[in-house]
Amino acid sequence: MPRAIFAIKLVHSVIFWILSACVLAIVEGAVTGRATGLTWLAVGLVVVESVVLAAFRWTCPLTVLAERLGAQRGAVTDIFLPKWAADRIFPVCGTTFVVALGVLLARVFT
Repeated sequence: MPRAIFAIKLVHSVIFWILSACVLAIVEGAVTGRATGLTWLAVGLVVVESVVLAAFRWTCPLTVLAERLGAQRGAVTDIFLPKWAADRIFPVCGTTFVVALGVLLARVFT
């Protein structure tokens, strides 16, 4: 694997783990009914990521960059995870985020 593609996959993996931690922080806030500054930062980061993905027609810009550098189509999407796990990231994390955010907002603002 060329160095540039490896670097993109590494950065993509770090972003994935940060955003996963954000989703967990939102779940924690929903479960406890307490929202801290970090909870709202986590919400903001996930929303920004969603806007970026929407702007790129639901394709990560890092995937586009990796493909321009010669990666096979979708090769960056595994982000150093097994394909079966990578294929389930959006449905699992997206659903978890939406449900947790809904519960968090309901508990904090009612």
